[in-house]
Amino acid sequence: MKYEFGNDPAKVEGYKKFWSRESVKRPLIGFSFKSWFPLDEFKASRAWGKDAPLTLDMVVPEDFLDDQETLLREGETIDDDIFRGACPAQMLMWGDAILGSSMRVLPGNVVAEPMNLSWEEIDKIGFDRNSPWCKKYIEFIDVLVKSSAGKYPITHGMLNGPMDYAVTFRGHEQAVMDLLIDPEHISAFLERMGDFFIDITKEAWEHIPLFCGGYYDAQYNLWAPESIARLQEDSVAVMSPDLYGQYLKAVDARISSHFGSAFMHLHATSMMVLDQMLDIPTLHCFEINNDVGGPPVATMIPYFQMVQKAKKSLLIRGSFTSGELRLLMDSLEPTGLYLYIMIADMKEIEILRPIVGF
Repeated sequence: MKYEFGNDPAKVEGYKKFWSRESVKRPLIGFSFKSWFPLDEFKASRAWGKDAPLTLDMVVPEDFLDDQETLLREGETIDDDIFRGACPAQMLMWGDAILGSSMRVLPGNVVAEPMNLSWEEIDKIGFDRNSPWCKKYIEFIDVLVKSSAGKYPITHGMLNGPMDYAVTFRGHEQAVMDLLIDPEHISAFLERMGDFFIDITKEAWEHIPLFCGGYYDAQYNLWAPESIARLQEDSVAVMSPDLYGQYLKAVDARISSHFGSAFMHLHATSMMVLDQMLDIPTLHCFEINNDVGGPPVATMIPYFQMVQKAKKSLLIRGSFTSGELRLLMDSLEPTGLYLYIMIADMKEIEILRPIVGF
């Protein structure tokens, strides 16, 4: 039987085994034609002027629907283990916009403009359900839910982490200096941003129905049996491990404690704090990107193994050569492993499929 968008309910069992780290013969496998730059995948966002401000009126949820469903149709031709679903404008960091940052369109991406605010100005920043960007965010979710009609899962949008917000509103250098010379102010702000992350995520899920009895994250096509949250702390790249442990670890732990299937998104630049993050008992899964231009896969293997030795589920996302994929298969246990493989065409899938035992 063919399922629309490839969303066969039987795929739930593979996800459950991934989260519970049940013994399996091969990893959970997903293939996708999606790019690193979701802005370019939608006609609506391709039309936005580059190196120009993104204003509220430019984001029209209905204008994304046709391209969104076209992207999800890959699941009808690709035979793999994963569901396909959608989230509000994946190229947009909704949290920054909701909190009041100006947004700028760059080639392939949208970024939050550094604000360099004073503490007096920052004291006014918080979660406001009546802010125009928050209303747009919830409107986008509601439009997706109605359009999907239960045929594919919907999820929350992209959110930065507490330190990322500190960098946006105080600046890269100033945020680090604050940790060293003004820890009281920035600690309080990080805690407030933890509250914001929890509140905006829960608000989104008030509008989103479950899919096959569970939750979903569209960026990684990750279904989960319990409430899901994708944590992110890209800005730990500018922190020392000691500063992370002193000021941010407890905030991440508190955020993740509110969600039964919380996971952390990481890049290679964050590996110096991986051991501390692995100590957080309510982080059950780690997603690590194999970034374009990043370190070789061989360099990342010890970090991947650290995650598995800590008995956490591991999701690795990226493009891989045949040799790199063989190295992953030879070096890692299939238990609790999900390889989300970005490919160029069906021929590449046929080359890589036997390597992963599919």
